[in-house]
Amino acid sequence: MPRGLTGPECFPDPGQKEWDPGLATRRGLAAAFRMWSDVSPFSFREVAPEQPSDLRIGFYPVNHTDCLVSPLHHCFDGPTGELAHAFFPPHGGIHFDDSEYWVLGPTRYSWKKGVWLTDLVHVAAHEIGHALGLMHSQHGRALMHLNATLRGWKALSQDELWGLHRLYGCLDRLFVCASWARRGFCDTRRRLMKRLCPSSCDFCYEFPFPTVPAPPPPPRTKTKLVPEGRNVTFRCGQKILHKKGKVYWYKDQEPLEFSYPGYLALGEAHLSIIANAINEGTYTCVVRRRQRVLSTYSWRIRVRS
Repeated sequence: MPRGLTGPECFPDPGQKEWDPGLATRRGLAAAFRMWSDVSPFSFREVAPEQPSDLRIGFYPVNHTDCLVSPLHHCFDGPTGELAHAFFPPHGGIHFDDSEYWVLGPTRYSWKKGVWLTDLVHVAAHEIGHALGLMHSQHGRALMHLNATLRGWKALSQDELWGLHRLYGCLDRLFVCASWARRGFCDTRRRLMKRLCPSSCDFCYEFPFPTVPAPPPPPRTKTKLVPEGRNVTFRCGQKILHKKGKVYWYKDQEPLEFSYPGYLALGEAHLSIIANAINEGTYTCVVRRRQRVLSTYSWRIRVRS
């Protein structure tokens, strides 16, 4: 069982006269579990330590249990650094660093105490996702993103829901979903129906990331024959970005959303690739402002071995 919140600053709710670390821990963890139960078929309840359970949670010192033998879970390292880690099913273990300064509130630096105060609810929700079987997401606004704690995203995204549907199936949460779908709610109340009635509305496996369709490459596409292994950088719209346009990148008309170490580095107005067989193809950048295309550039890469 958790040993309670530690640290110099832990804030109770307004009007609460006494601070109970044990109670605060349970409140924080309960809030994290609610984030998942509100959008999935799962329900969670706390049981006594001696009873069997699917998930077991603990606050631990630096060297503990499996961290000395598991290459995937580093031992804790004191304040900051490794905050927590969790094990994929069927293990179900979730471990928090007992040296952190946990709070019920946003992660922030306390200049008064000279330490980082870490949001227990946010970190716990991320680790619960791992315990349910989700890996890190590449979507920048996903709670399961590797740097979600630093970025401050606290709500579950469509990416997490999509992952749960893939792992556990897609179920409606209300018996009236079929009736609502027949009344057209899948279109008129899409956000509500995505959360409560994904099966009736066929929302289960739609692609979770919003994308902008690619226009056809411009007729004057530049072709480059590049030695294998060379770094190639494309620059897009340097003279037009001051008009507050947004840049979109595509490879062979498929959207590029993320960088891939060792293959592709994606910036706002530039794209760098390592020339190899995988990266051969046509790269297009589009500068848009709202629905208007301000400019389009395209390069065709061929690798010379």
